[in-house]
Amino acid sequence: MKQGLIVFLDGTSSSGKTSISMELKKQKEIPFHHLSIDDFFGNYNDFIDNKFPNIEPTREVDNVGQILFDPIISVYYATIKLFSEMGLNVIVDTVIDNDKRFNDYLDLLFDHPTFFVCVLCSKEELTSREQIRGDREIGLANSQYDTIYSFDEYDLEVNTEELSPAKCADKILSYIKSDQDYSAFKKLSKREISVS
Repeated sequence: MKQGLIVFLDGTSSSGKTSISMELKKQKEIPFHHLSIDDFFGNYNDFIDNKFPNIEPTREVDNVGQILFDPIISVYYATIKLFSEMGLNVIVDTVIDNDKRFNDYLDLLFDHPTFFVCVLCSKEELTSREQIRGDREIGLANSQYDTIYSFDEYDLEVNTEELSPAKCADKILSYIKSDQDYSAFKKLSKREISVS
């Protein structure tokens, strides 16, 4: 059995990755499993809230991100790999916002079939979407923009300002069914990490 295809949707917060993912899941021709980093963090938070509803910290913790984010992200990346190894097609819905996380992802999944898709829209549209959503800090997507869209090559680009999520999903499916090669991810190389 061959490895499952990984459809890596690369885009900032509010760029439309989840909406495209839902459209890809709706179609019946090629089955997909949607793995969202938001779900991993949400499930962790639910676990803590349900298991320890009355927890009262006795001191402030400044580095919660370092303690929790990287380990949860590592489990998320390992789950993507596991699904692909089981022959399941996976939609990756995350934001890789720093070089260490990018290198970790590349190390783990370099030898897996990865269709690298840029999910793009303007900074102005991202701000508008954040305001409408109400569940994202205004300016988050713009702060991620240059880092997220720093790759020189993708297998495919979809602009969610110009195309609906359904049309973006159709474009992705058409590319997959065309049997064209997925080569952009294989051309990526590890990034230099500065240590302070």
